[in-house]
Amino acid sequence: MLIGRLPVVRPGRADSVVPVDSAQNTPGPAAPAPVWEQLAPGVARRRLPHLDVTIGLVVGDDGVLLVDTGSTPAEGARLRDQARELTGREVTDVVLTHGHFDHVFGACAFPGARVYGHRSLDAYLLRERRAQREAAVRHGTDAAQAGLGAERLVRTSHPVGAELALDLGARPVRLVHPGPGHTGHDLVVLVAGASPRDPAVVFCGDLVEESGEPQAGEDAVPAAWPAALDALLALGGETARYVPGHGAVVDARFVRAQRDALARRFGA
Repeated sequence: MLIGRLPVVRPGRADSVVPVDSAQNTPGPAAPAPVWEQLAPGVARRRLPHLDVTIGLVVGDDGVLLVDTGSTPAEGARLRDQARELTGREVTDVVLTHGHFDHVFGACAFPGARVYGHRSLDAYLLRERRAQREAAVRHGTDAAQAGLGAERLVRTSHPVGAELALDLGARPVRLVHPGPGHTGHDLVVLVAGASPRDPAVVFCGDLVEESGEPQAGEDAVPAAWPAALDALLALGGETARYVPGHGAVVDARFVRAQRDALARRFGA
């Protein structure tokens, strides 16, 4: 199970996991990359090959939480199976950080899970269903899978306003809307350290991106984005591990630099 420090297991199995420190120190490009990286005891993430989307996994005594679900129902099903192999349990809770296809189209693969999203997410998904399907195809997603993901969009069972506290069983988690930025309905996930020695982990959604410039589409709120990152930094502090929606895990210094770059870019 994904509790405590795990041995390094290389790809080739669905439950491949490596501690994040080992992943960062693996020498040379020829060394195989892990499927899942352990960020802290009971907390892991992986980068999906398609669009470099980050998926988070948080394990408590009583529940298993997945952060975002991938770009297609097929991706969601693979994530469901991997989470089961890693933990020995089904995913009980799903958090959708925002409504773009690469984060929500896999949600239909978790029919028994509680689904959390910002309180305005459902209206966005209903309004933008067709546009998100078109965006998925435009970004190289299989057209049939994109159509299926749009057709089977999942509504939130637990809408979140400013903040919601979850307890997965000896594993407190906070879902926080830090303000609009990448979208008007961004939601972040703060996982406190299991002990004073363990870092907090913040799943940022696309408020933070590492593998490219933050993307500001028509649904972005650029003038408010820097303030949302200020709120994000206040949540995690200087020692947290910040997990972008796309790319490698970063620290507070990176988030602060991206905040300043956004302020310059948008004149905020």
